[in-house]
Amino acid sequence: MKDKSPKSHLQPQKNTSVNNMADANQEQDRPKVRFITIDEETDGQRVDNFLLKTLKGVPKSMIYRLLRKGEIRANKKRIKPEYKLKTDDVLRIAPIRVSQETNTVSTKLNVVSSLEKQILFEDDCLIVINKPTGMAVHGGSGLSFGLIEALRALRPQAKMLELVHRLDRDTSGCLMVAKKRSTLRALHEQLRNKKVQKFYHALVKGHWPNKLTRVTEGLRKNELKSGERVVLVDNVGGKESETRFKVMQHFEGCTLVRAFPVTGRTHQIRVHCQVTGHPIACDDKYGAEDFTEMMNGHGLKRLFLHAASLEFTHPKTEERVRFDAPLDNALATSLKKLTKKTY
Repeated sequence: MKDKSPKSHLQPQKNTSVNNMADANQEQDRPKVRFITIDEETDGQRVDNFLLKTLKGVPKSMIYRLLRKGEIRANKKRIKPEYKLKTDDVLRIAPIRVSQETNTVSTKLNVVSSLEKQILFEDDCLIVINKPTGMAVHGGSGLSFGLIEALRALRPQAKMLELVHRLDRDTSGCLMVAKKRSTLRALHEQLRNKKVQKFYHALVKGHWPNKLTRVTEGLRKNELKSGERVVLVDNVGGKESETRFKVMQHFEGCTLVRAFPVTGRTHQIRVHCQVTGHPIACDDKYGAEDFTEMMNGHGLKRLFLHAASLEFTHPKTEERVRFDAPLDNALATSLKKLTKKTY
């Protein structure tokens, strides 16, 4: 007779401890409602910009959809993307899965680690850095990261790091980064009221006349069929612009000038130099081919435009401060190869 008793030793056994642990891990990983109380440093910031910075890994489209559906609220009320946060506002954020990969920029990269040596000044309010040429101020348009993302990787403990102003990718020199919302607001106000003085050094083609101290051509942005963006002189429909110039040194075939942009239009100094007939050395958009070839012969392969100094009122101490950024080796070496002229 066959044994019909159940053969329990052949059946899989449930490991209840492992299953309970898995359930606990799933519960722990499940997104939960988040509540964020707004502090003074975030006061006045648009909620969409705050969320884009806070919810790392969440697509921009999803953030706007959550706002539209009322799944992100302030003080239990629906809000629009342009809503400006106030101190002590309580944001309720519906359960959403946030990417755990919050720092994609490696501090081991030479281009990132070398930025530490370029910091001219740092306190609890701001950073002033000598931005290298060739580095965009932020990522995008095919760039995995820019200067601001690299600084955030170098300063992971900083609650916020935001650009106060910008420099073109190929322009080097002084750049301000705010570490507090109040600092950002104060410096933006100084920029609007023209209380920030920014001086640039540019090497331009030909003999710049000493009497040419002011250029006021209007400027207008334009997009070519290729998609490239350029700025054109337009004294009718363009924006009012002003740059003041001072000759620093005449050389054989070129001049080193100091430029002070009274207004802050895109590519302003570069176009104002071009329109006077004295384009900047190695400018791939507004330059002169023969002058670029001449400077290439002296070993210069980059745009000779450098934000040499910044002067402003420190938002915390209220003292007038100035920072100077030295020329990089490429610019300094090319100058040494030129023959000085006296008139």
